[in-house]
Amino acid sequence: MAAPAPEGGDQRDPAPAVTRGVRILGLLADADGPMTLTEIARGLAIAKSSASNLCLALEAAGVVDRVPQGYRLGRRVAELGAAYAFQFNQVRELFVVCERSPVLRREVVQIAMLADADALYLARHEGRAHGRIGTPLGSRLHVGLSATGNALLMALDDAEVRAILAAAPAPRLTTRSAGDVDAVLEKVAAARERGYAIDEGESFDGITGVAVPLLAWTPSDPALAIGAALPADVATPEHVAAVGAALQEAAIALTNPLGRFPS
Repeated sequence: MAAPAPEGGDQRDPAPAVTRGVRILGLLADADGPMTLTEIARGLAIAKSSASNLCLALEAAGVVDRVPQGYRLGRRVAELGAAYAFQFNQVRELFVVCERSPVLRREVVQIAMLADADALYLARHEGRAHGRIGTPLGSRLHVGLSATGNALLMALDDAEVRAILAAAPAPRLTTRSAGDVDAVLEKVAAARERGYAIDEGESFDGITGVAVPLLAWTPSDPALAIGAALPADVATPEHVAAVGAALQEAAIALTNPLGRFPS
């Protein structure tokens, strides 16, 4: 005789509590600040008592913190994020490669991976020239707008790029944003020809991005891209070209010396 199906909406979920715990982390990640237990329960459409039990377990694991205003992400989440990024050889070597470059040692340089239709930022070299600009670690920018995203698209064929943009059209973040399919394909084609992608204020006003693709170090690694964020007032054509060339050199230094692994 077959076992009865579980009650509620989790018939196909082998571990409902785990799923709900992950959803709580997602809610807290998307929130502007701490969330109350009532808000968490409402976001998951579950009883407040159930939300309380889940939050207690997550708090014990260190992935959420309880504060006077409610709950927020805990320190353990940052530790796990860093551990994820440092699995990749290019992330571990980024800081050494940047410091060896007379151009990049002064710039904010970041590594990102393709995540759905976004560039997900994994690592950051702060540089010395321009203060705190660029994209925070763990944040996302649409691949159709950012230079790093365009660099990720350089490794794909046009049909793959069209499929990504059809599933998730680019938002309009600034007056310069040009994220429709034809505009993105034109930018990616230009980037392939010059050897690096450029974003002139399409993601953030006053910021010019320059980026190149990185080959995966091993077959199991994701494709990555490395890019620099420049204040628009210093992003002269000559400086952009110098940064683009330096990024190309960095990409070579961050490529597996044994070359591509067979698929």
